[in-house]
Amino acid sequence: MRTVTALSVVVLASAGIGHAVLSGLDDDIARVDPFRDMKNRPRAGHGMNILLVGTDGRDSIGEEERQRYRLGGAPCHCTDTIMIVHISEDRDRASVVSLPRDSYAETPPHTDRVSGQRHKGHPLKLNAAYAEGGPQLTVRTVEKMTRVKIDHYLEVDFASFMKTVDVVGGVEICTDQRLKDSHSGLDLPPGRHTLKGGEALQYVRARYVDGGSDLSRMRRQQHFLAALVERATSSGILLNPMRFRDVTRAVLGSVRADEGFGTGELLDLGRAMRNFSPSSSEFTTVPVVTPGHVVKGIGSTLKWEPDKSERLFDALRRDEPLSTRPSADAALRVPVDPKQIRVQVENGTRTPGLGRRVDAALAATGFATTQAPVNAGRQDHRRTVVTYDPRWDRSAKSLAAALPGSELRPVKGQGPTLKVIAGTDFEKVRKVRPKDPGQGEFGVVRGDEVNCGT
Repeated sequence: MRTVTALSVVVLASAGIGHAVLSGLDDDIARVDPFRDMKNRPRAGHGMNILLVGTDGRDSIGEEERQRYRLGGAPCHCTDTIMIVHISEDRDRASVVSLPRDSYAETPPHTDRVSGQRHKGHPLKLNAAYAEGGPQLTVRTVEKMTRVKIDHYLEVDFASFMKTVDVVGGVEICTDQRLKDSHSGLDLPPGRHTLKGGEALQYVRARYVDGGSDLSRMRRQQHFLAALVERATSSGILLNPMRFRDVTRAVLGSVRADEGFGTGELLDLGRAMRNFSPSSSEFTTVPVVTPGHVVKGIGSTLKWEPDKSERLFDALRRDEPLSTRPSADAALRVPVDPKQIRVQVENGTRTPGLGRRVDAALAATGFATTQAPVNAGRQDHRRTVVTYDPRWDRSAKSLAAALPGSELRPVKGQGPTLKVIAGTDFEKVRKVRPKDPGQGEFGVVRGDEVNCGT
């Protein structure tokens, strides 16, 4: 999540601004050598692979902000977020793969960076590799698990994240339900919100909004990253050399990167990415088996699904897109899975068989219809109506989205079954699917599918 800072630098470089404007930026980047003495590395594939890590460092954040944004407690000096960003060889696509921090991992042999003790390879949670062996062990462990060669390493902390969001003017996110997390302090009502640095940090840190815990949090992080890309590419930052310079200078002061990733690489990449946009990005998380793989001495971990994860990383090595482009009549995303919505259809017209036709079309789209349509009390309905109990308003909105032009009508006490009264205006049922169903076997979403315009 904090690693969106580093990715924003890559995206902002798409302006192709010359060295004259960006001269001196290399000096602002703290350097680290994550590839020192590494042997037997995976074979290089096509494109560029950047390991983005976000640490829980907060030393440069003042006490007032720590209290306001619930940043108390001692940092664990581990990687709170780990992502592989793959930039395609033709520079027209970015694939972002989140690696759960609680992933079960096995380290290669290494030396503990604190004690100096030599360790054999042993199991741990992936985020603990940083605390034990720093960036080098993190890179080595990720390469061992994925067999994807890492070309560059970028690391940011809480302060970097907050600063990045502030200098781009905030990032807009949307929610159709209240998001409240007592641990991070997040409390957002339904609607659109432009989040500044501290609020944005609460949003991407929240783990107790729902039962999904860290996996749901990663989805929100991906959504936020897509929104940041949208902000960077649509706000004029890329077209204003002086603002671009100010933004990058403000961000780079707290970023750590490998020696090989500097202004020249940013500019070369930027020149090839002038047309980069949210639709050029795709996001997913490593497929996992049932959470809760308990390991003695480590606790509950997430174990990767071997076949799917191997195919995912093979796609990165081959420089292949993780998802296919949707067709013009692609399904509309809705907040509730149609499979969870019970529907009773009534024919509100004198057209014979209309109820059966609507019922069949809704069932074909995935709704749990009764498959027993009836005639409505009146047969003079011109407009299709969806009646619903206010307690199931999110389900009602999802159903209405499948019926273009329909009217939503709340009825207290109706219960969980929604009712569709088909009117003479009925033409067709539009295909819908849940917001985060995952596209294909890897659960991929594109950047333009998770912003406020969709």
